Amino acid sequence: MSSDSPTSAFVAFVGAGPGDPNLLTLRGAELLSKADVVVLGDESHGPLLRHCREGVHVVSDGDYLKHAKAGQFVVRLCEGDPMLFSSIVEEVAACAAAEVDFEVVPGVPPATAVLTYAGIPPAASVPEFRVVDAAQEQDWSSHAACPGTLVIYNGVAEAVAIGKALISGGKPDSTPVAVSSGGTTTEQYTVVSTLGRLQADLKHAGFTEPALIVVGEAVGLRDKLSWFETKPLFGWRVLVPRTKEQSKSLSEQLMSYGAVPEEVPTISVEPPRTPQQMDRAIKGLVTGRYEWVAFTSANAVKAVREKFEEYGLDARAFAGLKVAAVGDATARALVDFGVKPDLLPSGEQSSEGLVAEWPPYDSMLDPINRVLLPRADISTDTLVAGLTELGWECDDVTAYRTVRAAPPPAPIREAIKGGGFDAVLFTSSSTVRNLVGIAGKPHNVTVIAVIGPQTAKTAEEFGLRVDVMADKASASALAAALAAYGAEQRQAAVLAGDTPRRPSQNRRGARRRAK
Repeated sequence: MSSDSPTSAFVAFVGAGPGDPNLLTLRGAELLSKADVVVLGDESHGPLLRHCREGVHVVSDGDYLKHAKAGQFVVRLCEGDPMLFSSIVEEVAACAAAEVDFEVVPGVPPATAVLTYAGIPPAASVPEFRVVDAAQEQDWSSHAACPGTLVIYNGVAEAVAIGKALISGGKPDSTPVAVSSGGTTTEQYTVVSTLGRLQADLKHAGFTEPALIVVGEAVGLRDKLSWFETKPLFGWRVLVPRTKEQSKSLSEQLMSYGAVPEEVPTISVEPPRTPQQMDRAIKGLVTGRYEWVAFTSANAVKAVREKFEEYGLDARAFAGLKVAAVGDATARALVDFGVKPDLLPSGEQSSEGLVAEWPPYDSMLDPINRVLLPRADISTDTLVAGLTELGWECDDVTAYRTVRAAPPPAPIREAIKGGGFDAVLFTSSSTVRNLVGIAGKPHNVTVIAVIGPQTAKTAEEFGLRVDVMADKASASALAAALAAYGAEQRQAAVLAGDTPRRPSQNRRGARRRAK
C-alpha cells in the first residue's frame, strides 16, 4: 500500500542509507519535506532533518502509529535499507494490522556502499556476491565455499572466530579480508588483512558496530581503488573561525576534501552606530559625487545593498560609476547584486594589490577625483594612503562594524586549547585576535593556515607557528592550500611505511618547533 498525498493514517518507512546523509534517495528527501512527524531510527540520522519543513515534530521512538491515526504524515527513518537485515518488517506488519497505509522506500545498503567507499568493488569479476548476518546462526563452512565476495554484517565482535571458522571450512588462510567501521562517514576506518593474520591485525583496532567484514579477492583492489579514505583531509576536524554567513561555501569546500568543518563565529557584523555617514554616501553616489566605488569585502557589498533597498534603489544606481573589488569573493557578491567590477587585482588580492593596479588620477580623463570606500570600522589605512598618493580624494565611510563574538561553548574551547582540532583556518588578522580572545590559543599540534602575509604576521605575534599560507588571498585558495598540505603529509607517511595520522592524533608528546 502506498500514497503520494495521504489524507488519512499513513507511515513512510524511509531507508536512511549507510551513514553519509548525502546518500539519501530523492524519494526519501521528498517524503521528509512533507512530514509532520519524523521518527529517528538513530541519532546519526539527525542531519537528514535538513530536508524537513520548519516545526516538524521529531520523536526518537514510541507509539508513532497514534500520530498517523490522528491524520499526521509520519516518516520513520530506518538504518540502511529497511528490508535488509532489519527489524522494520515487524513494524510494517503492525501498520498493516492497524489498517494504516504505508510506503517503504529502499535505502542504499551498507553491503555495497561501505565497500565502494572503502575502494573494494563488491562484485567485480566474481560469480557471486553473498551477504550474511552473523547475528543469526550461520554454518560458516558453507560460506567458506563462496567463490566471490562475502560480506558479513554484525560480526565484528566475533571477527577472529569467524575467520578461523572459514579457514576450517576450507577457505585459504591467505584470503584477503577487510574490516571497515563508520562506513561512508568521515569516521570510516578500514583494516586490510588476511584470514590467517586477522587476530594480529585486529588486536589494537578497537572496532565497534556498525562494521562490515569483507572476505574475498576484491579486497586486494583497495590499493588501486581507494578514493574516500585517501582524501587529503580525510577525517580532519577543521575550525572555521568566520562570520556565519561567510563560512558556508568554505565549509562545503573543506568537506569535499574529506574534512569535518566546525564553524565558530569570531566576528559579529553589525550596522554602524550612526547611520548618517552611510546615508550621505549613498546620496552622493546617486548624485554623481564619486568617480569610483571600491569594495574591500563582501560585507561592504551587503551593507551598501541593504542601504539601496532601504531607499528603493537597485544596481542601476551604479550607472556611470567605476567599481573596484579587492578579490574574487567580493567580486562575486557584486555580480550577485548585478554589478560587474571594472577593476579586480590580477595579482595579490589585498588593499596593496588593489592600489598596485589602480590608475592615477588624471584631470583630463577623470571628471571627478573622489572615491567612495564603504568599509569596516577597523580597516587599515593602506588603501586610503595609496589612493591619496595617486591623486584621488577618498571618502572612507564606516559601512559596518565588526565586533567580537561571544565565546564558543566549553567543549569547543577545550578542543581548541587541547589539540582536538587538526587545523584552524584564519582568513584575517581580526579572526586571529578574536579567536584567541574568546577561546584561547590553538594547541601546538594544530595546523595553522592563514590567508596571507599580514594574517601570518598577526598569528606569529600571538606565538602561533604558521604551517600553511594561501597563494592567493581568498578563502577558497586557503582551503586548497590546506588540502595540498594534508596530501603531502599523507604521502610522506605512506612512503615511510607508516599509517597516515591526523595532527590531533599526535598531540601526546608532540612539540611544535619554533621558527
